[in-house]
Amino acid sequence: MSISRRSLILGSGSLLLLSACSSESTGSAVSPSSTAGAGSGRPLVISAIPDQDPAKLNRLYPLLATRLSSVTGLQVKYQPITDYPAVVRAFEVGDIGMSWMGGLTGVQARARVSGATAVAQRDIDAAFHSLFIANSSSGLQAFTEVSGLKALEGHSLTFGSETSTSGRLMPQYFMQQGGVDLARLKGKPGFSGSHDATIEAVASGSFETGAVNEQVWTSTQKAGKVDISKVIILWRTPGFADYHWLARPDLDQNYGAGTTAKITDALLGLKASVPEDKAILDLFGAMSFITTENSNYDQIESVAKALGLLA
Repeated sequence: MSISRRSLILGSGSLLLLSACSSESTGSAVSPSSTAGAGSGRPLVISAIPDQDPAKLNRLYPLLATRLSSVTGLQVKYQPITDYPAVVRAFEVGDIGMSWMGGLTGVQARARVSGATAVAQRDIDAAFHSLFIANSSSGLQAFTEVSGLKALEGHSLTFGSETSTSGRLMPQYFMQQGGVDLARLKGKPGFSGSHDATIEAVASGSFETGAVNEQVWTSTQKAGKVDISKVIILWRTPGFADYHWLARPDLDQNYGAGTTAKITDALLGLKASVPEDKAILDLFGAMSFITTENSNYDQIESVAKALGLLA
């Protein structure tokens, strides 16, 4: 990701978050719970963590919102938000009713919104994986055991977003398991902001190594947008629960009885055999959505607490 685009994205996210905080402090925040009820005509706003190229996200989520509207009869609108903490904040204050969260952001949001519920995940999210990658000029070689991560010491490394589950939280956890001392890296770890930006940074040699979401790595390979001929996969992590749809507890109150179930059923009902659904599932990198529940993210919560990423 170029410096100009990264600056624009981060700046926009800061302004959005500042606006939300300012509204709350003055008592002027407007949330669905204060203005909407069943039949009010107010759209159900959904959002998502910005884990990939904004252009891809802006193709995916409006397409999904349109499909959900057609299946459920509800007005569903996608609101892009440009950084992870701002998504959690918007969910907390009720500016969005549902959001596509990573494991960590979902845990953070549930800690702030009592009764929020994880309702669906992709078929690939029950056992998700991160990859440690390296520029071939680093001299590093692939390994098969977590102890091999010790080889990262002496090399520069970038994570994704600071609150990314597959781009920071679980990679850092496995680095601890492998005995890696972060102080022995070449400089402090970087934070690229997204998975595709991590791939770009390692491919260009800006960082020797990086931690990236396996699904984004696969889609980047298929798209051919980044020259990854000089990037090698060092290690694939064990599986962990990650992405999911998180619903606020007041959806039925604000948008009509059964709203949560209606949206959940619509997500679970997306079928790869239906052309409109397949386009959405392909962009998600999945074959289907499946049910999930809050307890599936207990490991994420424990790791987040241990790393000081959950108050």
